[in-house]
Amino acid sequence: MLRHRGAVVGMMVLGALVVIAVGAPWIAPRDPLSQDLTKRLHPPSREFPLGSDHLGRDLLSRLIVGARVSLSVGVSAVLLGGLIGATVGMLGGYFQRRIDGLVISVTDTFLSFPTLLLALVFIATLGTGVPNVILAVTLSVWPGVARIVRGEVISLRQRDFVEAARALGGSDLHVLWRHLLPNALGPMLVVLTFDVGTAILAEASLGFLGLGIPPPLPTWGRVVSEGREYLRIAPWAMVSGGVAISLTVLALNLVGDGLRDVLDPMLTHRRG
Repeated sequence: MLRHRGAVVGMMVLGALVVIAVGAPWIAPRDPLSQDLTKRLHPPSREFPLGSDHLGRDLLSRLIVGARVSLSVGVSAVLLGGLIGATVGMLGGYFQRRIDGLVISVTDTFLSFPTLLLALVFIATLGTGVPNVILAVTLSVWPGVARIVRGEVISLRQRDFVEAARALGGSDLHVLWRHLLPNALGPMLVVLTFDVGTAILAEASLGFLGLGIPPPLPTWGRVVSEGREYLRIAPWAMVSGGVAISLTVLALNLVGDGLRDVLDPMLTHRRG
């Protein structure tokens, strides 16, 4: 990974974002909810490094606190989606004749819906809130993971080391947990890294549409949504949130590219 320049840059950016998110209450220079209408739409200055919004709130503080929300939702949704997808994919790939057809049908059904549309339907049905947003994003994550893991298990289940484990009396659970899952972790880890960026974009999109995490908790999507009405007279109110989202997703994609190169020696050899 250290030889992959893009991945190193991505890890540095993500490391800084994690530090900011963890220390948000202490790093934020102002109260992100404090309003001062006398300083509304204040341009970037020493007092407001990124400017203020239409209610006079410090945009830098709102972005710092919003980093905690966006990263928490993205990572939580991907971990939950990865757990569900890995379980479903392993069962479908290993027990092909019994449940693989059902797994394929269910995953194809979920994959046929656009990510944002599926999340919107879920939120419209169950309402807004942090748990519902995480579950809504999870619905768009697990089918892709399940498909990747299923393909890896199918390619591995007839290998000699798996046959040897069965011959030695290993149960199906033992073979899945000790032999197939470790060998499928590489591709799954790459997919999950990219999915974190997708999850953050989905959460920001829901916040932009007013269907994400309800106020007063600041999110990057809401910062962009609130600033779009003042784009002509105060572009900083919208651009700052968009830059934060773009940098985070770009960093995750760079790390994902690095992981893919490291975990796929054949791809690295062909590029060399």
